[in-house]
Amino acid sequence: MVIKHSLHKGQVVFNVQVVPRASRSEIIGEHNGALRVRIAAPPVDGAANEELIRILARTFKVPQGAIQIMRGHTGRTKRVGITGGEPGVLETILAAEP
Repeated sequence: MVIKHSLHKGQVVFNVQVVPRASRSEIIGEHNGALRVRIAAPPVDGAANEELIRILARTFKVPQGAIQIMRGHTGRTKRVGITGGEPGVLETILAAEP
């Protein structure tokens, strides 16, 4: 799985493709260069965005405050930035083969 990502102002920035109302929340791989994530929460009142932040924080081992949804708050394709973590760790995870 190779996720297209970049470094911008100290953040690792990449696209996330969200599948809301799934049976469980989980990262399922790559889709067109974006990280594909199933979200159990419905896309109502920001619940799906909050769940996405929780999943990404757990996966990348950073605090939830280190994750920012930069674009796509109401859409299925989101642009996400992650600040912090050990240098190179996020890039290694995003570029890792399954």
